[in-house]
Amino acid sequence: MSDNAGPEPTAAASAQGDDPFLWLEDVTGDRALDWVRAHNQPTVDDLGSGDRFAALEAEALEVLDTDDRIPYVRRRGEYLYNFWRDATNPKGLWRRTTLDSYRSDAPQWDVLIDVDALAAAEDENWVWAGATVLRPDYRHALVSLSRGGADATVIREFDIDTRSWVTDGFVLPENKSSIGWIDRDTVYVGTDFGPQPDGSSSLTTSGYPRITKRWTRGTPLSDAVEVFAGLVDDVSAGAGYDSTPGYERHFASRATDFFNSLRYEIRDGEAIAIDVPTDAHSAVRLDWLLVMPRSEWVLGEQTFAPGSLLVFDYAEYLDGGRTATVLFTPDAHTSLADYSFTRSHLILTTLRDVQTEITTLSLGDWAPIETPGLPELATISVLDTDPDESDEIFWSASSFTTPPSLLYGQSGAAAEVIKQSPAFFDSADVVAEQRFATSDDGTTVPYFVVRRSDVTSGPTLLYGYGGFENSLTPGYMAIAGRGWVARGGIYVIANIRGGGEYGPSWHTQAQKAGRHKVYEDFSSVAKALVAEGLTTRRQLGAQGGSNGGLLMGVMLTRYPDLFGALVCQVPLIDMRRFHLLLAGASWVAEYGDPDDPEQWAFMEPFSPYQNLRADAEYPQLLVTTSTRDDRVHPGHARKLVARLEELGHAVAYYENIEGGHGGAADNKQAAFKSALAYEFLWRALGDG
Repeated sequence: MSDNAGPEPTAAASAQGDDPFLWLEDVTGDRALDWVRAHNQPTVDDLGSGDRFAALEAEALEVLDTDDRIPYVRRRGEYLYNFWRDATNPKGLWRRTTLDSYRSDAPQWDVLIDVDALAAAEDENWVWAGATVLRPDYRHALVSLSRGGADATVIREFDIDTRSWVTDGFVLPENKSSIGWIDRDTVYVGTDFGPQPDGSSSLTTSGYPRITKRWTRGTPLSDAVEVFAGLVDDVSAGAGYDSTPGYERHFASRATDFFNSLRYEIRDGEAIAIDVPTDAHSAVRLDWLLVMPRSEWVLGEQTFAPGSLLVFDYAEYLDGGRTATVLFTPDAHTSLADYSFTRSHLILTTLRDVQTEITTLSLGDWAPIETPGLPELATISVLDTDPDESDEIFWSASSFTTPPSLLYGQSGAAAEVIKQSPAFFDSADVVAEQRFATSDDGTTVPYFVVRRSDVTSGPTLLYGYGGFENSLTPGYMAIAGRGWVARGGIYVIANIRGGGEYGPSWHTQAQKAGRHKVYEDFSSVAKALVAEGLTTRRQLGAQGGSNGGLLMGVMLTRYPDLFGALVCQVPLIDMRRFHLLLAGASWVAEYGDPDDPEQWAFMEPFSPYQNLRADAEYPQLLVTTSTRDDRVHPGHARKLVARLEELGHAVAYYENIEGGHGGAADNKQAAFKSALAYEFLWRALGDG
């Protein structure tokens, strides 16, 4: 354990049964919401006043609402579809246009659904959650709408041609459902079907569907026929239909935990196992099975490293053949971030020391070909392809200082910039550099520093996540650039373990008993920033949300002397009870099982709620969450604040009554939340 670890908690504080604040887990209970309102108002009155807050909020809202930003699209047949929010349409418009119109300076958009008008007509706080459109006619859509931004959605069928809801359509009430087209009159559906004949739940302990049924139009949901089921202790289970012409197939899978799945092809009602490692990423496309193992895979006389990409003949593989073609092999600096198909090519997106490289392979012989016309020193990603139809490809490219651009072309040919976001801050004198810190066990940890060239030290904001194999890559920071960097702050992103920046092992070594490495990495970057003279402890702040909110909680309790201020957003905090709240059971594979005494032994030192002390000197703290977050329970944030106050510490707290896991249901709420955080940080780190 680091020398910066805080004092050990008392036994009483560690005991689950001694929690006096369990009532704050009652999400919408009157007593809990009265507590929320009583804490919101002082924070808004304090931080929400003054000219700087007003400017920060207005600047953020301008970024979010500007009509000049790129309207990102997805092709469905002859049209390009987009979902758009702005000042006039805060809940948004689902709309479409043609490619020719899209490439013009002023595309002509055909509005399909006006969510603001729908919400007003139905007196519901609808938040758009996506649409699944039936191929190949692209007339019928399964539209998901969330109340207030929750993960749970209401699903309705929409007729795009008539711009109307289908009267005899597929409709599901609010739930964490899964639904997908088979054909015009049939879908696969997973939802809460109620208690089963054996008394078991149709949902997993994580709250996701475990049973998939085939549902026919015009019949009640109760008549849908079960086709696949997982176990109650799985994270989720489901089935889907691959409509690729000539390769129509049905697949199913069971997620036995967050990182392990069993995969099947369903033929004539039989589930045929696709025998790949359970922790591997795999996909079937045309005649091929692609597999990316997340741990070392011994296959016959060959051994493949975690993060390799292999391709097999799918039919031969099902028959027992194991002849692999290696498409990508990682090294100490390079990992595979993603891959995408076009009709003729496979596009590999790789990270070399967290910076993007693109490789294009021709299908079948897998020979590399040149990928011309892409910008250098940028984070590049594939936005959309339609591999059943063409080699068309939409790319996105951006950097810390260059606004996003959208490129269009054919795979294997030069791409052309067809859309460019405006610059929201003067980046001419902004520099971005990569540096490396050494963690407690000697591991080299990269981090990016973004600052004005005339700012060599001062208020510094360190951002991190460190979980679930999520990588933090360079990208344009419109809001942070305005709110922090342009005002003279230094912004730092730490690529700590737990993420996927260096492939699966960068994550797997920090799971469960290795979790301490996440916090040692982040604290090592914090120490390096001070040692290099970029900042001081008093002027160093950190920010993170969700799993990153847990990271902030650990920094608060185990490394309080490293920071002047922390912003902790939609956090996990009580790791003794996280698996009992909302989707928490699905994350046991990441953090461990607190009901297992051996696992709780390595979890307890990094469970913030159990490590709070009256005699500790904590940095200034802002905690934010959302009542409508049905992924990470708002009780975590509430209980953190209540416990700190009970111990005599002052905390700023704000809970959005809606907004889901993202913390905001529309652009105005997002701008307010952003301004609240930056105003807090400027006061804590910069005004002295």
